[in-house]
Amino acid sequence: MAVNFLSSVRLFLSPSRPTFRLLLVPLRRAGPACYIYENSFKDKYSSYRRRHYIVGFASFGLALLAASQAYNEKRFFKAARIGNIAEIQKQIIAAKDAGVGTRKGDEGPADRRHSLGWTALMVAAANSQPAAVKELLRLGARPDLREQYAGASTTASSTGLHPLEVLQKREDEFCGAMNARASFLGWTALHYAALADSSASAQELLEAGADPTLRDNAGRRALHYARDPSPTRDLILEHSKRWEEAAAAAAAEQRRKFPLEQRLKQFIVGQQAAIETVAAAVRRKENGWADEEHPLVFLFLGSSGIGKTELAKQLARYMHRDDPAAFIRLDMSEYQEKHEVAKLIGAPPGYVGHEEGGQLTRALARRADAVVLFDEVDKAHPDVLTVLLQLFDEGRLTDGKGKLIECKNAIFVMTSNLAADEIAQYGLELRREMDQLQKQRARARAAAGEPTTPIREGDLPEQSLEVSRQFKDSVVRPILKRHFGRDEFLGRINEIVYFLPFSRQELLTLVQLELARWADKARERHNVELRWEGGVLGALADGYDVHYGARSIKHEVERRVVNLIALAAERGVLGPGCGVLLSEAEGRVTLAVRPPKQTRYEPLDVTAL
Repeated sequence: MAVNFLSSVRLFLSPSRPTFRLLLVPLRRAGPACYIYENSFKDKYSSYRRRHYIVGFASFGLALLAASQAYNEKRFFKAARIGNIAEIQKQIIAAKDAGVGTRKGDEGPADRRHSLGWTALMVAAANSQPAAVKELLRLGARPDLREQYAGASTTASSTGLHPLEVLQKREDEFCGAMNARASFLGWTALHYAALADSSASAQELLEAGADPTLRDNAGRRALHYARDPSPTRDLILEHSKRWEEAAAAAAAEQRRKFPLEQRLKQFIVGQQAAIETVAAAVRRKENGWADEEHPLVFLFLGSSGIGKTELAKQLARYMHRDDPAAFIRLDMSEYQEKHEVAKLIGAPPGYVGHEEGGQLTRALARRADAVVLFDEVDKAHPDVLTVLLQLFDEGRLTDGKGKLIECKNAIFVMTSNLAADEIAQYGLELRREMDQLQKQRARARAAAGEPTTPIREGDLPEQSLEVSRQFKDSVVRPILKRHFGRDEFLGRINEIVYFLPFSRQELLTLVQLELARWADKARERHNVELRWEGGVLGALADGYDVHYGARSIKHEVERRVVNLIALAAERGVLGPGCGVLLSEAEGRVTLAVRPPKQTRYEPLDVTAL
């Protein structure tokens, strides 16, 4: 084979051939380093130089051969587009040789993305090439990777290309039958197979484990893009039902092992009664013991910084496995004017912004079973409340374009500071009564001769305080009715959840968590170790303000601890490798600093700094 190759090279380099004369110009410019001169073959100058000439061109030929074996993006994606299996295999081998996918976390050679965001599997599915889909899956392509192409204009601005160049690449190296100006963010290969009505490609993807319940960035599943009726739609619908049944069974099993109350208590300090109320209502809905024609609606009442918003967030995380699209938060202080209804549901035809839609309707169109938080709903305009009334009553909403959005499976949470002072005072009174009852029981046990031990601060079990019906009806409901001005609005609320002030034990827990958060920051940012003694927790807990909830604890730690540490660092007393010990003396928080490589803490006189 080597002899035949050298013979071909000699024939190719014959001085009588035109190809030789064409190559003389670049070779002449190459200089003496190649040992080649223009007249070397014409005069048959020396066999030594002839051999070097042949070896040089043999190397040149081998370089061309190696270049033909290198990975070529354009060839790879065009091969996927037309179903050229041999070229697909060749390009994947070249990608492997180049080391693609060898590092942990990298996408494999079959998943190598186009510079504009798509994969070869998406190309094959979009162009109805089931054989190429099958081969790519066999070579390791993952069926559920997401599209990153965001439309010609957005992609052009992010890549530095001209929009026309992006359009041309999309048509040549993806699919010419699709709108290259539109965004396809979040699409999977199954979305493309559904749009192309390729049942064979969809079959290959689904058998390889493609998830038919995945949603794109617009909140739509692959089923949304399938023709109706069509074999592709029937196939995706059948597999979707299987996936939903399996997901429901897994979720039910997970709820049995890890109930909602347990999840919420991991992230919410106190508020045991509120957690139990929310968990009971959600359990009714999930298990089919609720009205399926209406969504679940909560109204969270209580002071600021007491856990209302956090409870809604954790509910969404529990229900939808940390899907960010499943939690929709709207600050209703932005909807205080009548015309801002359009911002919520979209402007009517003929008005500016009609095509954009509303903030709520866009979000619900993406995820109709989301947890929706209307924060500070008491600040919204009455016309906005009228929209919410329709939403809560019928579980549907009509946007500015006239499109009907069904959202009966959504969970709506409203928060408000209405009656916050009354609820706070009532909660404090309940806690005082609880403390007195515990003391009476302790005295009774002591009088009966039962062994008793002193109860230390923070050792009391967590108590669930129940708000009485009389307080709800005679104090809270009149305030709500006076503000909202309509009984039908309050009648759509399934549960009014009351958030009471923190107990002493809960305050100590909040201080502990806040100090632990600052200890992590001190270690990560400044290489400083922060420790504290038990008395510090009580001293900082005394700064609790019932009107500001956990935020008052956060501010107290910043004022009495972080400010002192920052001052010590600014004066050069505290640096990397040091340790800080917080202590309590007569209600004051004091600092002691341990220099690097020392074991003893030296008290720090802050007034002398």
